Amino acid sequence: MMNFFARVSGTAVFTAPREVISTVKSILELIGRDRELFADDLREHEMGIRSLLGSSRILVIGAAGTIGRAVSKELFQRNPRVLHVVDLSENSLTELVRDIRSSVGYIEGEFKTFCLDCGALEFDAFIESQPSYDYILNLSALKHVRSERDPYTLMRMVAVNVLSGEKLLGFAAERNASKYFAVSTDKAAHSVNMMGASKRIMELFILRASRRVPVSMARFPNVAFSDGSLLDGFNHRIRKRQPITAPRDVRRYFVTEREAGVLCLIAAFVGRNRETLFPKLSAGLHMTTFSEIAEQYLESLGYAPYLCESEDEARSKMDELYAKKKWPCYFFDSDTSGEKEFEELYENGDQVTWDRFRDIGVILNSEDADGEKLDGFLDTVMTLRNAKRWTKSDLVDLFHRTLGEFAHKETFKYLDDRM
Repeated sequence: MMNFFARVSGTAVFTAPREVISTVKSILELIGRDRELFADDLREHEMGIRSLLGSSRILVIGAAGTIGRAVSKELFQRNPRVLHVVDLSENSLTELVRDIRSSVGYIEGEFKTFCLDCGALEFDAFIESQPSYDYILNLSALKHVRSERDPYTLMRMVAVNVLSGEKLLGFAAERNASKYFAVSTDKAAHSVNMMGASKRIMELFILRASRRVPVSMARFPNVAFSDGSLLDGFNHRIRKRQPITAPRDVRRYFVTEREAGVLCLIAAFVGRNRETLFPKLSAGLHMTTFSEIAEQYLESLGYAPYLCESEDEARSKMDELYAKKKWPCYFFDSDTSGEKEFEELYENGDQVTWDRFRDIGVILNSEDADGEKLDGFLDTVMTLRNAKRWTKSDLVDLFHRTLGEFAHKETFKYLDDRM
């Protein structure tokens, strides 16, 4: 077992929780797989992708989040002609540049970062000052189910996941871009939460725009140890010597950060107009509960999980169990709003082709979109925003009107109410 501790003033301090999950191999072991996805598909299309990038101007929005970071690195190492990356987080952009310089180095093409909010005036001025981009990749999102807990965060989720994308689509069409690409989510299929429904609405706006500009999308499940995820939270709990908590009845598919980046790369530069690419479940993906991963994670660190009956018990026994190489865990049945027992990557009525790629399925979307409903969605959202007054019910009702299949799961309990 690797030594994960250092002596500081006579006290044992955990210094490197990420070391256990810092390699692809160790992450794959925790999520129950023995190989990376998409490697064969990437090899088959590598030369074509490199050729496109070498002559293209590329804009990446949301470039410093987990997925954006992975995509930006995949793009950079293939020497694009121009790579401009935009993100709201100044610190995350700084780390992205340091990571790229430290791992890949430099390229012949132009690489620039811009710390901008794509919903703000400054971003509009930036866009107007630039020549056209050949490829616009929108990786920005509010991704948490917890974002629907209050009407204000929920409206911001609509603004980020739908309104900003609609603005970028208009820019892509006006400037004759070769492709607009966006990341969706498995939660868009048979949506039960507002986050997934907002992404489904985003998909419909993208498909409508496909009449004016080529578009493609990617859906994938949870990215293991992505920023802000429950698994990433395990790292913070270990480093701070705090109990681990997780639902025991929620099952999820997982991909690694690099797999997410490669899938987006293929979907953006190989995917055809109106196609949504997603990982084949036959490629080795299988559902795992968060509690199972928590136990395996602790065991990989040399700790025996100790199951507690309550949050109070877990907190109170932390120091006692830590001294015995045990770690308190509280696993519970999920009862929060918007949580599904398991997620899906496509729906029964979707036209799916399975033979184009080894590890990737493709949804062949229709360009049909109910323009009246989408226009009504925009009109209602803008009316509410201009009035600076709305309720969660206003937005839930609007989502129901826009998505006839939306099955919102409301329990009036939220993740902020849990440890």
